[in-house]
Amino acid sequence: MEKTPLASVAGKTIYTADLDALIKQLPQEQANQFTSKEGRRQLLEELIAQELFYLEGKEAKVDESEEFQKMLIDAEEKLLKTHMIAKFMMDIAVPDEEVQKFYDENPNQFIAPDSIRASHILLPNEEQAVTIIDEIKNGKSFEAAAREYSICPSNEKGGDLSYFSKGQMVPEFETAAFALEIDEMTELPVQTQFGFHIIKLTDRKIAQTIPFDAVKENARNYLLREKQNKAFIGKVEDLKQKYPVKMETSTL
Repeated sequence: MEKTPLASVAGKTIYTADLDALIKQLPQEQANQFTSKEGRRQLLEELIAQELFYLEGKEAKVDESEEFQKMLIDAEEKLLKTHMIAKFMMDIAVPDEEVQKFYDENPNQFIAPDSIRASHILLPNEEQAVTIIDEIKNGKSFEAAAREYSICPSNEKGGDLSYFSKGQMVPEFETAAFALEIDEMTELPVQTQFGFHIIKLTDRKIAQTIPFDAVKENARNYLLREKQNKAFIGKVEDLKQKYPVKMETSTL
C-alpha cells in the first residue's frame, strides 16, 4: 500500500495509505463520493481534524478521567466478547465430504421445480391489447410488438421474462402462462393489477435435480450455520459449568 505523505499534525504524518484505509471502511455508495481529488481532500481534512481533537484530549488528560476509563473498559469488554465468539466460529469448518454426504442424503432439497420461460406485452387497456394480438396474428413478430408497445421494462428484451416457477408471478398471469404450449400466445388479454398482458410461452423445464457443483457452496454455508449454532450452544453449556450463572427470571 502506498505510503506517500499527505500531511502532518504535530509531527505525526498522515499517509495516502491512511486515506485509502478510511475509504475502504466506508459503504461502497459512500466511498464512491470520495474517489475524486476534491473528495479525497475532504477526507484528509477529516483525518486532520481527528488528530487535532486527539491531541487536545491528550493535553487535557481526558484519557485519564474516570469517565473515559469507564468507556475504555466497556469498549474492551465488548471487543473481547466479539473477538472470542468470532474466533470460536472461525475454528469450525465443513469439509467437502460432509457437503457431498448432505447432498446425497437429501435429494429432495436440491430439486428445481417445474419452470417456464415466457415473454409478455403489458398494456394499459384491453382494447389496445386486442388490437396488438390481431397485429401479431397477421404477421408482426411478438418481440417487435413488445419493443414497440409494451409499458414493461422487459420491452427492451422483446418482452422476455426469463424462467420462473409457480408462486413467482401474480396468480392470473401464472395460471395463463402455465396453461400455454411452447410458442403459443394467449388468445385474449390477461388482466392483472398491472394492466393487460399478452403472454407467449417460449420454453418449459420439468423438475430436475440441481447439479452438486451448482449448490455446493450454498449447502456448505447452510451446514456451517447449523454446525456453528450447535457448537455455540454446546460451548455455552460447557462454560456454564465453569463459571457460575444465576438467572433472576422473576424480573423478566
